[in-house]
Amino acid sequence: MTVDFIYFDAGGGHRAAALALKAVIEEKSAGGLIDAEIRLVNLQVLLDPLDVFRKITGLRLEDIYNQMLAKGWTLGSAQGLVFMHAVIRLYHGPVTGLLEKHWQSTRPDLVVSLVPNFDRALYESLRSALPKVPFVTVLTDFADFPPHFWMEPKQQQYLVCGTQLAVEQARTMGYPDERIFRTSGMIIKPKFYQPVTVDRVAERQRLGLDATRPTGLVLFGGQGSKVMLEIAQNLPDTQLIFICGKNAKLADRLRKLPTSAPRFVEGFTQEVPYYMHLADFFIGKPGPGSISEAVAMKLPVIVERNAWTLPQERYNADWVREQNAGMVVKNFRGIREAVRELLASLDSYRGSVSKIQNRAVFEIPEILDRICQQHAQAIPNASHIRK
Repeated sequence: MTVDFIYFDAGGGHRAAALALKAVIEEKSAGGLIDAEIRLVNLQVLLDPLDVFRKITGLRLEDIYNQMLAKGWTLGSAQGLVFMHAVIRLYHGPVTGLLEKHWQSTRPDLVVSLVPNFDRALYESLRSALPKVPFVTVLTDFADFPPHFWMEPKQQQYLVCGTQLAVEQARTMGYPDERIFRTSGMIIKPKFYQPVTVDRVAERQRLGLDATRPTGLVLFGGQGSKVMLEIAQNLPDTQLIFICGKNAKLADRLRKLPTSAPRFVEGFTQEVPYYMHLADFFIGKPGPGSISEAVAMKLPVIVERNAWTLPQERYNADWVREQNAGMVVKNFRGIREAVRELLASLDSYRGSVSKIQNRAVFEIPEILDRICQQHAQAIPNASHIRK
């Protein structure tokens, strides 16, 4: 059985989710039932021959998004989505035709999308080229941001949702319950479920940190963010670990800032669970991956929600409040007071976070298997679906 995972590199979270699911299925660490060849398909590469967004802006879609994140140009991003959807509608016919040819030549047995915005084109092209092949969309956000973001109304497909709000949104869009599957959260790397066995006291000391002092971990994705400098300047007496990703200039500036508390600055690393193990709380953007990784490591979070927050991530901050998983600030100018309040109630927040059990990356392979079986029963002559 051949399963295509559709992703793109806008922000990095979609590729990370696809890789995490692929690893779990191939290693069978979740006891999954699917014995399949997993193919990772970059949607941006498929659409490059059309050059849709480059014709209008001079940049590929994922490059526009990544530059926007790196430079902090997120104010007005909701209006930017309206423009993007208009371009997608304009090129819907050519995009669908290009995708049809791809499906006809590659002939997958199951297609799983982990990307927003292109659900209609992916679904319609697959139905036209391979009408018996099931199509599944796995939301990598806590909720949809309608219209035309993750969910299109009444498509004969399956949805995998990580929150009850997303389930209710799917029902509102006309999806029957048998096509909606609920997981316990967002997809994160299996590494975050593996125990970190190092001694916290010894490791903090090795990094030049005070072994007994409350410690925050500051992380803003693989490219870092200039807001980390603002956080550092507003928390001169708080012990912090900064992970700056590939932004070496940011890491250098952070190391040179005056501080009255010990700090450790790291660049790009694959050992995020290790550093989270050494911390007591998390400060970062309200991305679904960042929040879910911190919660998996039992860290209460501090995130911001304001006009600059990406529209699809605004509910994430609401979810933090709903779960009592940390604090939400209007902006990081208020980070000093937020840290003081969080530390004053740290045990309460830790208790709430410890109750959140997210096993989505292990649940989804079994869900995909159930979808294949359910689809095969609904279409008895769908011989391409193999148990």
